[in-house]
Amino acid sequence: MTKKVLITGADRGLGFSFTKLLLEQQYTVFAGQFIEDWHFLSELKQQYPDTLEIVPMDIGDDASVKRAARHIASKTQHLDIIINNAGIGGHGDHSTFLVDLDFELMQSIFNVNTLGALRVTNSVMGLLLQSEDKLVVNISSEAGSVARNHRIAGYGYCMSKSALNMQSAIVHEHLRKLGGQVMVFYPGWLQSYMSGTLNENAPTHPDESAAKMIGLIGQREQYAGEHPIFLDMDGTVWPW
Repeated sequence: MTKKVLITGADRGLGFSFTKLLLEQQYTVFAGQFIEDWHFLSELKQQYPDTLEIVPMDIGDDASVKRAARHIASKTQHLDIIINNAGIGGHGDHSTFLVDLDFELMQSIFNVNTLGALRVTNSVMGLLLQSEDKLVVNISSEAGSVARNHRIAGYGYCMSKSALNMQSAIVHEHLRKLGGQVMVFYPGWLQSYMSGTLNENAPTHPDESAAKMIGLIGQREQYAGEHPIFLDMDGTVWPW
């Protein structure tokens, strides 16, 4: 049976790399699209007309996620993997507590990075439970590790990723009792569009990170346990 995966934030960066590489491995991919006029997915659709389904989705909006879930359910009876990749940062999130902090910005970051992933997982859980794999992959960050924090700013992003990690633990606790699991990844410092423009100073191309994480996902059974695993792209376990 063809494996089926939902990937959020698939327009570009890491999400697009996941999409491209899993299509090459003959997955059917439901690609969450936030930026409608971005051309990468539409070009890829020409190459994979039967196995790539582009799904408009704003994970920060309840109605958008529910529409996307209904669309996916009209196309398939199951999903094997959910990859919650979509996330945001913000230039205004770099302030310390010595100045006025932008709490509205922090709320918007939290709404996407933490609640957005939960919205998506919740919306398609019925489809995931029809699979033998029942795997949720949440893309977190080293910024979410409390034990290895070195920052004095970035409250919104860091706290949103720590909260994503906690959310992952809660989902995993329930899902493992139903035969599934959650994996959490720090993908590395990537040449991505997290700041709005392509960061070419980062050392890692998204294709490299996605390929390594796909390899680790393929070994998911060895990481199944009471708690979700938090790994970087090289398979090193990170502290919560």
